[in-house]
Amino acid sequence: MLQYTLRRVLIAIPSILGVMIIVFAMVRLAPGDPAQLLAGEFADAETIELIRERFGLNQSIPEQFLRFVGGVVQGDLGRSTRSNREVTADLAVYFPNTLELALGAIAVAILLGIPMGIIAALRPNTPVDLVVMLGALLGVSMPVFWFGLLAILIFSVELGWFPVAGRGTLRHLVLPAITLSASSLAIIARMTRSSMLEVLGQDFIRTARAKGLFGRGVVLKHALRNALVPVVTVVGLQFGALLAGAVITETVFTWPGIGSLLVQSILARDYPVVQGAVLLIAVSFIIVNLIVDLIYGYIDPRIRYD
Repeated sequence: MLQYTLRRVLIAIPSILGVMIIVFAMVRLAPGDPAQLLAGEFADAETIELIRERFGLNQSIPEQFLRFVGGVVQGDLGRSTRSNREVTADLAVYFPNTLELALGAIAVAILLGIPMGIIAALRPNTPVDLVVMLGALLGVSMPVFWFGLLAILIFSVELGWFPVAGRGTLRHLVLPAITLSASSLAIIARMTRSSMLEVLGQDFIRTARAKGLFGRGVVLKHALRNALVPVVTVVGLQFGALLAGAVITETVFTWPGIGSLLVQSILARDYPVVQGAVLLIAVSFIIVNLIVDLIYGYIDPRIRYD
């Protein structure tokens, strides 16, 4: 397994380099001059040039890219052109908040989605199955901002159960986590149902039942474990997507996460922060996928990493 892990890490290096090239190019193709924005509308040319020199914006594009790559290798992502703070310091403040929100959302999606999928698979083509699948369709279809605003209106404004916005206590996390989890919950429930239906129709399940095993033993010990590999894949992909796609939820609930930081930095043409934030999200996504691959072997002993 160690060799497999090292091989996957080596394979991830070109992916990270590709992300660096893409984000470096995209932020510079966007309209707007960060030096002009930082200096102000009525700044003179000398002031703007001093700002360019201060942040290395007067260098050629290849020189800027090589400096960016060299900084990443050394763990230095530069300084924000907006706040003059080190990018790593900003990411260390905002990323844990997004990670907290994503973990809460994926926990809700797993704890509700997998049982819903199992129940629907055990009662196919029944009213229970129909309700679960309609709920899943609704969860995938609902716009996040609409669901978030509706949750605030009902549970914060009308009932007063949870805070309207911000971060602090566990009560602050409940509504953002549920809002962010809606789409992932629906996808996990549908995948669990599909995978369980496929496993329940296989010969070894019929053999187990023929030997007198029924109910929870067949479902949990035999069927669910064999159905979990595709479900775990979806969970890993969804968790990575939650880390990258929490921008709208963070905006609706004023959650101080990396998504909010990224939007503000894009608007301010803050190249170092945008590059650092996207790179961090990409590395997190790669790490999550590596962990998911390693979990396969524990779920299904037939999977080998040789």
